Amino acid sequence: MEILPPFSAYLHIPFCRRRCYYCDFPISVLGDKMDTNQSGSIAEYVEFLCEEIKITPTCHLPLETIFFGGGTPSLLPPRYVEKILLALDEHFGINSDAEISLEMDPGTFTLEQLYSYKKLGVNRFSLGVQSFNDELLEKCGRFHRYKDIEQAINFIHQTNIKNFSLDLISGLPYQNLESWQLSLDQAIKINSTHISCYDLVLEPVTAFGKQYKPGNFPLPKDEDTSMMYKITQYKLTQAGYEHYEISNYAKSGYQCRHNLVYWENQPYYAFGMGAASYTNNQRFTRPKTRKSYYEWVNQLKQSGYNISSPNLNKFDVLLESLMLGLRLKKGINLSEILKQFEKEIVTKIYQTLIPYHQVGLVYFKNINDNFITELNDNTWQNIHRIMLSDPDGFLLSNTILASLFDKLDSTV
Repeated sequence: MEILPPFSAYLHIPFCRRRCYYCDFPISVLGDKMDTNQSGSIAEYVEFLCEEIKITPTCHLPLETIFFGGGTPSLLPPRYVEKILLALDEHFGINSDAEISLEMDPGTFTLEQLYSYKKLGVNRFSLGVQSFNDELLEKCGRFHRYKDIEQAINFIHQTNIKNFSLDLISGLPYQNLESWQLSLDQAIKINSTHISCYDLVLEPVTAFGKQYKPGNFPLPKDEDTSMMYKITQYKLTQAGYEHYEISNYAKSGYQCRHNLVYWENQPYYAFGMGAASYTNNQRFTRPKTRKSYYEWVNQLKQSGYNISSPNLNKFDVLLESLMLGLRLKKGINLSEILKQFEKEIVTKIYQTLIPYHQVGLVYFKNINDNFITELNDNTWQNIHRIMLSDPDGFLLSNTILASLFDKLDSTV
């Protein structure tokens, strides 16, 4: 649980062709026909983004991961990606082997554009496929269709990009087990190095959140979405992908280094409208509209960089580390927790998880990476790592975490 100085940066690029029906991210809709090369909105936004970068205090550690998220970063003309990377390099420095990721949507970039991104140093691409079914894509309000996915994959192969990920969503309206399995089969056939599979979350402010209720038709039943998760785990692991995080699968050597920073609860810089950073033991979310974000940047420039946000205490960090770390296949390091917290905290974690261990939802490992099966009152002293079982423990992760949080809250 050692907290290191930040060596990662997230950049929020808010522009999209349209808002998907499940999306509650801070975005700016450009429309289907906007020529992004001529967009004054994009040019202005990049200027403010670079200004924020330049006035941010630095710990003088070069960046090891950079992530362009959104929104749809592939709507950025390459000259703006170059401008942002230059600002980052001049202010923080960028390691020669840094992972530089960029999210892309099919139908929003050209072959020439992809070549340019690669030449600028972008070395990891995340393609927002979501589904291979045109009917489902239309029902989700997506801009692209299957033909755009085919073209995007063709561009990726033409530019000889090896490190690319596919994003898929399960639990969509009118989706069933058969259509989900077909999407997985197509994703496996593409042979990307990384696949992210997210279950649909109904946020109240979204079109889907206002229209549908969980488990009610046309949404799949809960038992069907659970089966989708299990099918995903089986198919992708059989195809050679490691299930290294609750929603993420990677071939050997292709885990997303940037996202591991989040899950290991390490600090990171963040820039742009609505972006959430974790620095100086503070979490801070920037204003969520372009106008308010611009005003905020101007205030920072005039008054000096001063972000006002409550400091996290040790207990906050513990709860976050449990919540994030148990998303990982490797789980959490109980030995590290024991170094920072009294015995009472560690024993409460252990005691809370015993019932889940007994039914195979939680595993304990010792310092030699061997599973601990026989439990007694002193077992907690020998536990080095705690992890959830795959897939059943992951499926019930929210229940397990709720039990942990309830038990630990009584300690404060």
